[in-house]
Amino acid sequence: MLGDMIATRDSYGNALVELGKEHDNLVVLDADLAEATKTIKFRNAFPDRHIDCGIAEANMVGIAAGMSTAGFVPFASSFAMFAAGRAFEQVRNAVGYPKLNVKIGATHAGISVGEDGATHQCNEDIALMRTIPGMVVINPADDVEARAAVKAAYEYYGPCYLRFGRLAVPTINDEATYKFEIGKGVELRKGTDLTIIATGLPVSESLKAAEMLEADGISAQVINIHTIKPLDEDIVVAAAKATGKIFTVEEHSIIGGLGSAVAEVLAEKCPTKVTRIGVKDVYGESGPAKELLKKYELDAEGIYKQVKASL
Repeated sequence: MLGDMIATRDSYGNALVELGKEHDNLVVLDADLAEATKTIKFRNAFPDRHIDCGIAEANMVGIAAGMSTAGFVPFASSFAMFAAGRAFEQVRNAVGYPKLNVKIGATHAGISVGEDGATHQCNEDIALMRTIPGMVVINPADDVEARAAVKAAYEYYGPCYLRFGRLAVPTINDEATYKFEIGKGVELRKGTDLTIIATGLPVSESLKAAEMLEADGISAQVINIHTIKPLDEDIVVAAAKATGKIFTVEEHSIIGGLGSAVAEVLAEKCPTKVTRIGVKDVYGESGPAKELLKKYELDAEGIYKQVKASL
């Protein structure tokens, strides 16, 4: 049963405030987008520990790197397009190479950014961050998971990339029982005919698609991969052995993201047909988020149709 609709960027802001109450060494940096990234919540609660770096993302990452060497745990925040794209060199060389304890909080990822259009709809960030040695890449699916992911990132020593969305998504996890562990996938639904492995926003849509498939007599297992790197290879291989048909779903390019990560593992450890559902080597476009998800077939109906067509 799906719960309240909350954007994971809101979850990010809320989690930072809660962690800030417990940890004096947590600092938040932003690049003139505090209202959009929701780090404004942290700024309102802890103005002395929030630094607005202006429209200078590369400089922001450098500042975060320096602060981490002085014992702070910095969360450098901006849109995914700027945090992963514009500041890639600084993330690679100033954070990744020296293995510094910096967290990159990237909001407004994927085509669900909506009317901001192709230049701001980053469908390449997971691919970019996966290539940085030692970088942890996390893409939570709902509010409960996103808040847990921020806490886990704070507790983990080393560079982390956290991906959040602008569009409100349904809550699928029960906070009372949910347990987040970096690098561990979560089986949300059992199935015997095929496996849908999803990450981020499309996880809830994949659950709906599985229900549509069930109405056709098709039993679909659904796995949530919130950590794309390090990938839970065990759950992926086990699913491939059990159902023999793997579908990956992501609000990201099918090149270099979850689909590529899963295909790489299975090519080496359990050769299995993998159908990648996502953004197919094209740019996004301006439009209402839900209409874009429908056009790019990343809503439940689109996922259902693509799975059916491939069977």
